[in-house]
Formats: sequence, structure tokens, C-alpha cells
Amino acid sequence: MEYTVNELATMSGVSVRTIHYYDQIGLLSPLRIEPNGYRVYGSAEVDLLQQILFYRELGVPLKKIKSMMNMPDYNREKELEAQLNALLQKRKQIEVLIGNVQRTIHTLRGEDDMSDNEKFEGFKQKLIDENEEIYGAEIRSRYSDDLIDASNAKVKGMSREKWMEAQNLSEQIMEKLKKAFALGNPASELAKEVCDLHRQWLCMFWKDGTYSKQAHKELAEGYVADERFTAYYDKIGEGCTKFLRDAIAIYCEENKKC
Repeated sequence: MEYTVNELATMSGVSVRTIHYYDQIGLLSPLRIEPNGYRVYGSAEVDLLQQILFYRELGVPLKKIKSMMNMPDYNREKELEAQLNALLQKRKQIEVLIGNVQRTIHTLRGEDDMSDNEKFEGFKQKLIDENEEIYGAEIRSRYSDDLIDASNAKVKGMSREKWMEAQNLSEQIMEKLKKAFALGNPASELAKEVCDLHRQWLCMFWKDGTYSKQAHKELAEGYVADERFTAYYDKIGEGCTKFLRDAIAIYCEENKKC
């Protein structure tokens, strides 16, 4: 089957303008362009658009979609299986949140009684599931399953106050890191303050008693080696992740424990 851009747009639910944009950025080109200028799309382009929309549903940026789909070893079946797993995980997250909302409604009606901790279970479970999806295989290969499971259990058991404390710590780390990075000295007192906040933040998520200077330094090295973390910290400025790594290495020369 072959389709005009209007027919493809109607069938897929995507606007003509969006399809034109995908063509413009080299993500979805038509099978051919007729002498009258009409774009014609075939079965391969339909499949490609479906794949793009799956990725978009999962929140993958267009630039990354294009990069992945242009890889020489791109395997559509393998990618579909990965997308299916991601969608099933997303459904699980939604079901947890739905259950949380339902219990909240029942509590408001006097039909149930939720503790303050239970009110945030859905959000904490979402964080755990997302981390497992993105980093699970990697961290479980590096650390033991028992250690990761204990960390996840610690997150799920956080009180509202502890949860807010963790979020506030995260914000403080980024704010102070930005100022310390501007100074350019990983051995500065401000940089050490950032590292101590980072230690406190880690200890809120790691199993009690598992923090060590060596583990802290190894984690910081992992930040530099992993482009996902590098992209996060380098939002402050290019090289900020390496700056944090160096600061943590200096900080860990001191005897700091949880």
C-alpha cells in the first residue's frame, strides 16, 4: 500500500506538519516525491513512523531517535521488544499511581486510612522503576542484588519528611556545585561542602552502613564514564562532571562516614 502525506497523517493521528518536519530533519523521508510535488509513503515508511511514535510515547528525544535508527546494527525486532518492556514498565507505574489515587479518594470518604508515608508510595515506586529501567542491569552487574533491593526498600520506606529532605539535598547540591565550578578549584571549601552534601544524599538512598570513601570515589568515576550522568552534571557547564569527580576524590581523603 502507498499513501499520500494526508492519508498517512489521518491513519496515524499525526499532523501533516509533523510528518513534514520529520522529513525535514531526515527522520522520515517519503518513498518518493511525485512530479506534482506530492509525497508518497510506502509500507516501510509506515513501519518507521510507527517506531518513531513508540519512541516518542516513551519520551525519547527526536535527535536520539534519529541516532539510534541510523545505527548500522539497528534491529527493529529487538528494539520493539525493548519498547514493549518499557511500555509494560510504564503501565506498571501508572497502575501504582492509579491505586494511590483510589486509596486517597477512599480515605477522603472515610472508607480507608492512609498513612502519610503511603500517600507517596506511588511516586517513590515510579522513581525506583525508572532507575531500574535505565540503570538496573548495569548496577546489578556491578553490585549485588541484595544491596540494590535493600536500597529500593529504603526508598519505599521513606517518610514524607525524609523524601522532601532528599529532594532539597539534591537541589542544594546542584546550586552549590554551580558556584563551586565557577570558582574552578575542586579543593575549595565550597567544593568540599558540595561533596559532603552529596555524601549525605547518597546515604539517604544506600543501604545503611554501605557508604565508604572508596565507593564514593568509584561512583564519581562512573559519573564521568557514563554519558547519562555527564549530561546531567554538565548542564551546569562543560567539564562540571569531571570537576565533581576531582572534588570527591579530594574530599574522600578526609575520614568522612555516614
